[in-house]
Amino acid sequence: MVCLETDLHDGQMMEVDIGRHSVLLTRCDGKYSAISNQCSHYGAPLSKGVISGHKVRCPWHGSCFNALTGDLEEFPGIDSLPCHKVKIQNSKVYVSINKKKRLQRMGAAVPGVNHTVLLLGGGAASLICAETLRQENYGGRIIMASRDDLLPYDKTRLSKVMNVLSDTIVLRRKEFFQQYDIEVWLQKEVISVDTEKKTVTFDDGLVQSYDQLLLSTGCRAKGLDVPGRKLDNIKMLETPEDARQIHAASLGCNIVKEVVLKSGNVIPADVLIVGIGSMPNSEFLQGTKIQKNSKNYVVVDKYMRTNVPDVFCAGDLASFPLALAKNQLVNIGHWQMAQAQGRIAALNMLKKTTELTSVPYYWTILQGRTIRYAGYGEGYTEIVMKGNYEFEERKFLALYIKNDEVIAAVGLDYDPVVSAVAERLLSGKVITKKEAHLQTDPYFLPPDVLIKFPTLPEFTPHDL
Repeated sequence: MVCLETDLHDGQMMEVDIGRHSVLLTRCDGKYSAISNQCSHYGAPLSKGVISGHKVRCPWHGSCFNALTGDLEEFPGIDSLPCHKVKIQNSKVYVSINKKKRLQRMGAAVPGVNHTVLLLGGGAASLICAETLRQENYGGRIIMASRDDLLPYDKTRLSKVMNVLSDTIVLRRKEFFQQYDIEVWLQKEVISVDTEKKTVTFDDGLVQSYDQLLLSTGCRAKGLDVPGRKLDNIKMLETPEDARQIHAASLGCNIVKEVVLKSGNVIPADVLIVGIGSMPNSEFLQGTKIQKNSKNYVVVDKYMRTNVPDVFCAGDLASFPLALAKNQLVNIGHWQMAQAQGRIAALNMLKKTTELTSVPYYWTILQGRTIRYAGYGEGYTEIVMKGNYEFEERKFLALYIKNDEVIAAVGLDYDPVVSAVAERLLSGKVITKKEAHLQTDPYFLPPDVLIKFPTLPEFTPHDL
């Protein structure tokens, strides 16, 4: 027995331990369900997250799972969760553990199907596109061509674990791609695309034909265009090897002596970190009819389609209509959005018309502090601040306001509030400026969502 039938009300959840297994027990529409309590992304406790209807959202990075089945419903997680059997007897709740790891059911290539989907790029968008195609029983050929020398990996780890080992961040093993007939071509860089002939030319001279094409070559970091940029130990962070070299170099001293500003001021420094934006990897599209914007990002519609038939684009390279921003064309280089776009592209390749509706979700860690961000804050005119910003305990929530509505939120060490705001934004129910100030409902969620959350005092930016 894990609890009494009366211990949970509808819309509530709790963690229960059964042997070595942490289980999330939920009650929805009078029915008890049990799934793994550990998010399939980084293992966050889902019991500390947000439950809304039949959906549970992770408190750390916003992954969503169906509370009844354990099915993955939103990235950045890529695997579903085990679903455990629940039995109620004599008003007592019992749970039987399912020990098997759950992957989405996937098919493989079908002999005789002469159709090829070519994925350019080896990142999050391409990986999820390939997996979604197989999950939807696509039986043709799938080719993923990447200029990297490593299978698709978790690039978000590079800035947080600088001495990372490549093998520890690979998202899928070689055997996975072999099992599901997904060809991965490494160290293969695209040179040009011919949309009339439906061919792609690579740097080694190979010309590959396609029936449908995904452009997901991403972006690269902008470098400094100043004297000294070619000195030793001036490095870019784009690959695991880059991260390791930066980590090794940073263990020394006097890597950088000083930085001279345009004003003439001189700043002594040991290490210089440059983050001045990125550039799209779209040069290979020159001469094609594929539409790009003034910054050379590829323009797509809400189905991830370009203006050229059978050519799709996803990930950092795409300029896409964001539903949250009234379908304004935006470019968002978030890992979770790249995954979501890869899925949408795959479904629409298969003529399963599906729009992109995901709410952008971003996370990072700085000096041991967790930062979460959800929404799209461009053009905000006001910030409503909640929380404490004392020296010993810095925790706060910032709500970005535009046209008297909350358009984005950022939290410092205040999980799972940003996940809750993301859920509200996804629902389409506006968080008004007045509501943000009053915060009558601490999680800005519908009445059927029950969450315990401490009251946040309001403060102004002048208190920082």
